[in-house]
Amino acid sequence: MTQTNIAILGATSQIARDLIVSFATDDDQSLHLFARRPAAVEQWLETVGLPNRYPVDDFSRFGEQTFDAIINCVGVGNPAEAIRMGNAVLEITWRFDTLVIDYLSTHPACRYLFLSSGAAYGSHFMEPATRETRAVIPINALSAQDLYGVAKLHAECRHRSHPEWAIVDIRIFNYFSHTQDLSARFFMTDILRAIRDKERLSTSPDYIVRDFLHPSDWYQLVQAILSAPPTNAVLDGYSLAPIDKPSLLAAMQETFGLRYQIIGQRANVPIATGVKPYYYSLNTRAADFGYQPRLTSLEGIMRESEKILTA
Repeated sequence: MTQTNIAILGATSQIARDLIVSFATDDDQSLHLFARRPAAVEQWLETVGLPNRYPVDDFSRFGEQTFDAIINCVGVGNPAEAIRMGNAVLEITWRFDTLVIDYLSTHPACRYLFLSSGAAYGSHFMEPATRETRAVIPINALSAQDLYGVAKLHAECRHRSHPEWAIVDIRIFNYFSHTQDLSARFFMTDILRAIRDKERLSTSPDYIVRDFLHPSDWYQLVQAILSAPPTNAVLDGYSLAPIDKPSLLAAMQETFGLRYQIIGQRANVPIATGVKPYYYSLNTRAADFGYQPRLTSLEGIMRESEKILTA
């Protein structure tokens, strides 16, 4: 059987690394990893028991090979970092997207999977996204919090302008894995640090709902897209069911002994893309590609938290 050759850009990112580990169970797909720091990727491959499993290069070598698919995971995974980067996020997104677009111009049969974000909708998510949701951008008053979503939206518009190419944008809303850097400022990492350090979590009374994609469902979504007929489209990622803040806190308290208190003001957590009470999507178009999530947000969180707290 002929192997499918897949390039993964941004192989140092957490979501890319989880995907690489999942791909390692399938001998029918061969990966070529690209990163700004190839040595760091090679060192990480050794730590996960995959030494010399895949070739690793810096981005200057991209384009010298022939690929059946490219997965672009270059981006910012830490909200504090996104705020710090400011307008650089626009330049970085454009630069690496252009790298792939130029490749497609000479390899039009190659598939392109672009890691987008729910932030591309640009709204404050006073309700979950649907197939009818429109992007809302404060064009006359752009702030640093808007730039990440604008960068993703611009890339998506660029991709739709090339219907002749098989480009699928995947909007990730929330993603959680035991490989998560606990020093990052996310609500879930704040919870886990409090449990690990036996401290009390202080959190605001804001009611929020989130949908956390588990690594196994993330991999299943990618495989569904690669297995489906080539097309130009955008999909929202989703789990079997989202989770609201009170239910999440109660579950973490019951299972892992989380201690928390509700404070009367907003917690000091960087919000890279604005305040979003209902940051998830009801757009299940991915089901048309054969995607069927197996885990709810809570089930995925419990599985991965157990691995973190018992390590």
